[in-house]
Amino acid sequence: MLNVAVLDDYQNVSKKYGNWNQLDNHINLKVFNKYIKKDNDLIRMLSDFEVLCLMRERTKLSSKIINNLPNLKLVITSGMWNPSVDLKALNKRNIVFSGTENRIQSTAELSWLLTQIVWRNIYPEFENITNGKWQTTIGRTLFGKTLGIFGLGKQGQQVARFGRAFGMKVIAWSHNLTKKICAEHKVTWVTSDNLFKMSDVFSIHTKLSDRTMEFIDINKIKLMKKSAIIINTSRGPIIKEKDLILALKKKMISGIGLDVFDVEPLPSGHIFRKLMQKYNLVLTPHLGYVSSETYEKFYNGYVLAIKAFINGNPINKLN
Repeated sequence: MLNVAVLDDYQNVSKKYGNWNQLDNHINLKVFNKYIKKDNDLIRMLSDFEVLCLMRERTKLSSKIINNLPNLKLVITSGMWNPSVDLKALNKRNIVFSGTENRIQSTAELSWLLTQIVWRNIYPEFENITNGKWQTTIGRTLFGKTLGIFGLGKQGQQVARFGRAFGMKVIAWSHNLTKKICAEHKVTWVTSDNLFKMSDVFSIHTKLSDRTMEFIDINKIKLMKKSAIIINTSRGPIIKEKDLILALKKKMISGIGLDVFDVEPLPSGHIFRKLMQKYNLVLTPHLGYVSSETYEKFYNGYVLAIKAFINGNPINKLN
């Protein structure tokens, strides 16, 4: 019998979406619903487990943690990419690292929802209705405006299609993006500076890496129109957080929509929560991939990966 831990199941849905009965008599399953912040607590609580199932990057699996889990044999991440896992540490101990299938549509859809809410000043109007008031803001139309996409991968391509459907001009740039790829998706390639200068809506869809870490700083934001908005459903640290806060306070741009943050879960006393009351800032708690369709892929993916491991033929190996 394998001891299996599912981490960070905030909503207690892993048993609902995963066909765990396929593993009856093969595993002992333990689900952890709360985020465990301290490494030493993680090590203590997970020391008896052979299998860890990770939900995206909610819990970082450092070399310290890996090297102090004596029974660990298999790590499974939802999706096929997880930079928060120390791959070298897994390889040194010959621990198998597997992924699951994914559904990418939900993140692009959330990105577009945030775009509309921020662009039309919907959040303060929600509050007006809740508090017995009437309209106090004047919205803007997206038609004819410019949508700038940082990263034209699968999600960026979906957002580009949304933008065209709303009558927007769509431009894009990222470090490896070419004019040919842009042309294939009916998008105009521009330089990095022009992406910031020309965008009315600046939407981020690139991966977090050494070169994108804090790539968007105060100097980049200064290039933008004061009427522009920034939407980030990718990873928080792509934007330098203190610079984003400064830009919002000084009204260097007109609004921000964030689904991702430097520290997650977002601390209860974080300044972002306070700024929502005064500025056009809309926050969601990393909901991009949180949909029933995606969860079915993730949790059933755990089951399939464990079955394959038990049968001696691991699938979706990432190491």
